[in-house]
Amino acid sequence: MKTCLIPYLFFIVTLTASSATVDTVTIHSGSMHKEIRCVVIVPEKQDGRFPVVYLLHGYSDNYATWVTNVPSIKIYADRMNIMIVCPDGGFSSWYYDSPVDSTMKYETHIIREVLPFIDSHYPTIPDRSHRAIVGHSMGGHGALYLALKHTGLFGAAGSMSGGVDIRPFKRNWDLQKRLGDTVTYAAQWDSMTVITMIDRYPARTLAMMIDCGTGDFFHTVNKHLHEKLLSLNIPHDYIERPGQHSWNYWTNAIEYQLIFFSNYFSRNPR
Repeated sequence: MKTCLIPYLFFIVTLTASSATVDTVTIHSGSMHKEIRCVVIVPEKQDGRFPVVYLLHGYSDNYATWVTNVPSIKIYADRMNIMIVCPDGGFSSWYYDSPVDSTMKYETHIIREVLPFIDSHYPTIPDRSHRAIVGHSMGGHGALYLALKHTGLFGAAGSMSGGVDIRPFKRNWDLQKRLGDTVTYAAQWDSMTVITMIDRYPARTLAMMIDCGTGDFFHTVNKHLHEKLLSLNIPHDYIERPGQHSWNYWTNAIEYQLIFFSNYFSRNPR
């Protein structure tokens, strides 16, 4: 990965619900020629360096959605002594570098712009054994998609109610705007979805946790991914329990994801 010099501005907002510091930073995206915001949660303890969890938002949300809807993530950052970074993935990017829209390069933004910025401006432990990525819905797809493509950067990944197989949802959530129509670009629809990527990328090198409610419209595709991972003997944690595609579910799920990552980090001391 090339390290790039990124012009930046800081906009700092400190919330008082916990002792963690919550910054809102603006990162220049050279790939998309615009300024993009990002939330960074830094634990209270300041006498060392921190592992980092990148927490991705869902369709139609933004960088501030997680800290606004689930303010307890600040408490978890303090309790587990981890940084939490919430990048912006656009209204409906699916965290792709779109093959049909050159203005949408959110994979490049996360990997080549956000990660280097965070590692150069915050006290991170900048290696894959101390870096994880997770998200909900569109962000659940994005987290596994990016982790599978960039296993040299992420040691652990998780999904909550993720769209881990986009093919049954071809008319939904601007997906055709990102990947093209399903006839001309059929190969992209097959290759750029998590469930088929498992065959082509080193999934065994990732610590993975997949979580989806039984009443969720993504439950079936998550269960199919779980079954595929079992058939390939790929280690992973899988949770399903009563719940819908809702913030009630994700508010509960994120604590367990962060515990999973914290345990992973603790097994990989510096």
